[in-house]
Amino acid sequence: MKFKNFICFITLLIMTLNIHAELLLNDSDKLNFLNESIKNNLQPIIIFGGNWCPDCRIFAGTLNMSTIKKFIDEKFRVLHIDVGRYDINMNLMELFGIPPEKGVPRVLVFDLDRNLINNSSTTEWTTARDRDPQEIFNFIQTMAQ
Repeated sequence: MKFKNFICFITLLIMTLNIHAELLLNDSDKLNFLNESIKNNLQPIIIFGGNWCPDCRIFAGTLNMSTIKKFIDEKFRVLHIDVGRYDINMNLMELFGIPPEKGVPRVLVFDLDRNLINNSSTTEWTTARDRDPQEIFNFIQTMAQ
């Protein structure tokens, strides 16, 4: 029985650590993601983070809660970018006019005209573990157009 509990624990741990990451390689890829999202009438959200980061896992887990996920799927398209241990893809932040500083998740929300609409608050969720899921959902709702 203990072995079965251990397997369940490991499975749950792996599921919570599983943050899907896609990489943007250059300006062309950035424009493709933005263009494809907007073409489908979905606002782009880009989240810089890492699976080692508790705040990133909590933020991603909150976005995957059924009610929130349904809302996001109707309004947004999300791209996760892995920053490793701040040793990969940090330069990609500069493509969006964001200083490549430590602290994740860095959440960038765009309007349907490709404008970054939360430029002054991209670091707001670096404390996601101290926040209520409702706060995250409220933020997402206020960003929707």
